[in-house]
Amino acid sequence: MHNCLFCKIIANEIPCKKVFENSNFLAFHDMHPKAKVHILIIPKKHIESLAHLKVEDTLLMGELTLLLQNLARELNLTNGFKTQIHTGEGGGQEVFHLHYHLLGTPSL
Repeated sequence: MHNCLFCKIIANEIPCKKVFENSNFLAFHDMHPKAKVHILIIPKKHIESLAHLKVEDTLLMGELTLLLQNLARELNLTNGFKTQIHTGEGGGQEVFHLHYHLLGTPSL
């Protein structure tokens, strides 16, 4: 999607402060953090929202869920963390590329 903000970030057309990247996912700091740690995790495959997932995305979403767990550990969110997915305009989604918010405060 050539006009998608997150697709442009994936293509390195727009800079971000990366936390993690592999062939399937990119994680980076939110530009407007709502917690001490606020990371966005996105699949590199353009999926508009949770409402647009297909059966063939099952493995990808399982990998994404495990990535959230690993990133939380690496970011020292051992006391707990919050994940958020906004779906659709009515659900507060602002960028129409599926993404998780990972929020928390690092343990001391």
